Amino acid sequence: MKKNLITILILVFPGCLYCQEKILSGEILNIAEELASDENDQETVNLYLEQLYELRENTVKINSSDETELSRLFFLTAFQIRSLADHITHKGPLESVYEIPLITGFDRAVAEIMAPFIDFSHTFQNDRNRMRCLHTLLANFMISPGENDTTLAGSSFRLLTKYKFTTGRFSGGFTSDKDKGEKMFDFISGNLAFTGSGMVRKIIAGDFSFRSGQGIHINTGIRTGLSLTSAGYMAVRNEIKPYTSAGENNFFRGVAAQMAYKKAGMIIFLSHNNLDATLTANDDSSQYTVTSFQETGIHSTSSELNKKDAVSETVLGASLTYRFRSLNGGITYSGSMFSLPLLPEKSDPEKVFDFDGKTNHILSAHYNSLLNRLLLSGEISVSNFEDIAMVQGITLRPCDRLTLNMLLRNYSPGYTAFHATSPGSSSSGRNEQGILGNFRFEAARHLFISAGCDLSRYPWLRYRTSFPSVAKRMELRFSYNPSENLAADMAFSYRYAMLDEDGGPGMAGIYESENKIFRARISYRISPNLALLTRFDHKMVQPAGDRGMLFLQDITVTLRSVPVSIWFRYCLFSTDSWESRLYAYENDLLYSFSIPALSGKGSVSCLMMKWKFMRRAEMRIKYSVRSVMKDADYFSEKDELKMQMRIWF
Repeated sequence: MKKNLITILILVFPGCLYCQEKILSGEILNIAEELASDENDQETVNLYLEQLYELRENTVKINSSDETELSRLFFLTAFQIRSLADHITHKGPLESVYEIPLITGFDRAVAEIMAPFIDFSHTFQNDRNRMRCLHTLLANFMISPGENDTTLAGSSFRLLTKYKFTTGRFSGGFTSDKDKGEKMFDFISGNLAFTGSGMVRKIIAGDFSFRSGQGIHINTGIRTGLSLTSAGYMAVRNEIKPYTSAGENNFFRGVAAQMAYKKAGMIIFLSHNNLDATLTANDDSSQYTVTSFQETGIHSTSSELNKKDAVSETVLGASLTYRFRSLNGGITYSGSMFSLPLLPEKSDPEKVFDFDGKTNHILSAHYNSLLNRLLLSGEISVSNFEDIAMVQGITLRPCDRLTLNMLLRNYSPGYTAFHATSPGSSSSGRNEQGILGNFRFEAARHLFISAGCDLSRYPWLRYRTSFPSVAKRMELRFSYNPSENLAADMAFSYRYAMLDEDGGPGMAGIYESENKIFRARISYRISPNLALLTRFDHKMVQPAGDRGMLFLQDITVTLRSVPVSIWFRYCLFSTDSWESRLYAYENDLLYSFSIPALSGKGSVSCLMMKWKFMRRAEMRIKYSVRSVMKDADYFSEKDELKMQMRIWF
């Protein structure tokens, strides 16, 4: 009854509503859902959405023509960034998003992806405004009212606090995060940064992230080559930036500096950070060793608290780059030293190639070269002068309506880089050989066809697979965007994997899993007052024959008389098993996300409201209910309440 009332209330008032929220494109949401479905790398979706939120809050000054500023649009390729900068420099500033498809290397679909994250203003901060101190404070509060687990170390709510200030060339802030079941102030992160325009480009003290080349050596952000049918791959670039995420693992804590002189650049950094780990004592308990790292960042039970900050890591690194006309190249070195030796359980065949010892040295070289309509980029890296990892990317635009991409990778089983996030189907950056190819074609006006195929081979054992194996991914997508008020896409994807077959004792058999997913989505504005999105998914799993289906309806509106925006979703799902589960991105609070795995038979209802009650203050509230059928007469319901307050002055 409550769900029906919410639906009726929203549908009754379209005449006094108008839509003004910038909606993320379908491709952006597809990537988020694909990352969320990767059981091996759940943290990646946090980093991906974190960067999107940062871009929405601090949009890119696209008419600056500065490649460093434009590269903040991390989903663009080096080809697109260079083409955009040259166009603005030689032909003048852009006035609207409709001009972007006319630039070489861009089309309407890419322009729609960029739209929520760019600013077309022609003037930038003058010296007087630059000295003004700007503050932003954000607090998220999340709780599940129906849950009360007394076994947890702390309270059941989650609290996230972020503060940032900017004055002139200086900026800084802190992040505090308490997960469900943790004690207060479980994780605190902060930094101070200076940004210059001379030889010293940036200095960061505190927590920071660093990316070098293609990411197979160091990349504490998201991996390149995000989607099977993306328009290209993120550019090879070296950068440091303040770390503002709530993720508690893959970041550096110390000091970093970025310098440049003419065509040369250099980054140096020193980090000392504590890591969560599982320790094992020797027979007489005189020495401890690290058997594995704890990567969840959650400390809600006594066993998880025992692993908190169990080992420290000191990292020293430097990166040198130089630009030769159309060729950019560089080398990077890093050395990691642990306070306790790493000694994995070598009796487990899967861990035969795992790193052991206290020191890991890595040396890598990377490049990218833009030759007319051909972009070449690659990186090769070696750890402890033994094991090698390499990646090579190729992007070709034979004409403005067609883009071809290819990505080759070869990561040896023994290659170890603790802070790498590598391109490919796996983020571990080891034990993988593969080739990925795709194309994107504007077949007719407003009609785009894209397809991709990724073939992977794993020469050694891996998670859930106790034998050398192969995997395949294929996808075909049609997108039709006739106007800003209508966008439709339809996709068919295929996944093949070799896994251990569940059975009795002895050697595991081979289970060949095949997933086929069909998805159709249409977003439209009936009038300037109301925006709707409808989606249907169907999934089939072989050889089990399990099926999964999903249907959802979104409504996005904003009251005209008062500054209140509303988003509503009603979703029905039915799956035969966990293997046939489906994922659906939900609008959420800033710096928070929800991409639940929907399994079983049930429904999800969500209602979120944003109220800008003062000139520089706003509040967001989200309430969701998930109902899952347990048997013919019983439904299990789980609700969640999230609240956010944000002020800036």
